[in-house]
Amino acid sequence: MNSPMPTQKPARREASKLRALLRALRNSNVCVLYQTSDLAYLWAENLPDIWVDIWHVGAHDRELMQESTAARLDAAKLLVLETGEPQSVEIAVSHGDQLRWFELSIDCDRDGADTVIGVVTTAVDVTELKRREQVLKTLLREVSHRSKNLLAIIQSIAMQTARFTGTVDDFLFKFRGRVQSLSYSQDLVTDSNWRGAQFRELVRSQMQKYIDVSDPRFTLSGDDPYIFPGAALHIGLAIHELIVNSTSYGALSSGQGTVAISGKLENIGTERMSLLIKWDEKVPGSLRESDLNARFGSAVLERIVPISVNGTSTYNIEDDGVTYSLDVPRSQFDL
Repeated sequence: MNSPMPTQKPARREASKLRALLRALRNSNVCVLYQTSDLAYLWAENLPDIWVDIWHVGAHDRELMQESTAARLDAAKLLVLETGEPQSVEIAVSHGDQLRWFELSIDCDRDGADTVIGVVTTAVDVTELKRREQVLKTLLREVSHRSKNLLAIIQSIAMQTARFTGTVDDFLFKFRGRVQSLSYSQDLVTDSNWRGAQFRELVRSQMQKYIDVSDPRFTLSGDDPYIFPGAALHIGLAIHELIVNSTSYGALSSGQGTVAISGKLENIGTERMSLLIKWDEKVPGSLRESDLNARFGSAVLERIVPISVNGTSTYNIEDDGVTYSLDVPRSQFDL
């Protein structure tokens, strides 16, 4: 038979329970403090490091924190002493050049006659939680800002597309293609944790729907910096317009034309450093229908994109091909 559990005296059981509770407390970020009815501290367990060197028996809150914070705490504790009702307070305490945040639960202590004789405060360090909340708020603000920018771009695309199309079907075809272009660029930006998109990857993402990037008619060369998010969306849109025009009327509408895209860092090491993006399209014969390309395409390439990236552009349509260059300032990319 199993021998019966030894019977512990009540005092020993209480002492054992107290030791276990204190061990658990020391392994947490919770501090318990006790004050007498005159709000002088009598004892404390598991003090945070910011108070270890300054807390002492008989101390008051004004010795541990800023006067305004201490006054708010005193008011809450006096209310507990007066009404016996618990109070909750959140405080921030300076620690070096940072703030430490605590959530305080304040309750009264009563004697055997049910008279209020002191105040028990449980303080939980919520600094990390506060920091995470701040990071989350910052991220949400950034997402909101970027979403508004993206919606503004889409609205502009819709309006400009409508201006230069004659039928609903034509509008839908062009508008879907341009929104899809934004989607490809946005995917790259999101995958990079909002850093942006590498130039070559940005170009390939726009080209791959229309041509195999290994096709000998297409070459991509030069430097490969990271394009910042806003610039990536607009440069992607410019590449989209060029490739659509090329597959519709130009070099890639036949089996003999070629398209070469390059990115070159200019004025390296100076304040005038920039990324020069070039599109060089060669077409055997003549571009008799090139003047029929979408006028919105020209607006994107010559006005909307350069203005959006604070850069400059040139766009030339000749009988034997198309050249486009976009000079992107250093503020729009990272090496």
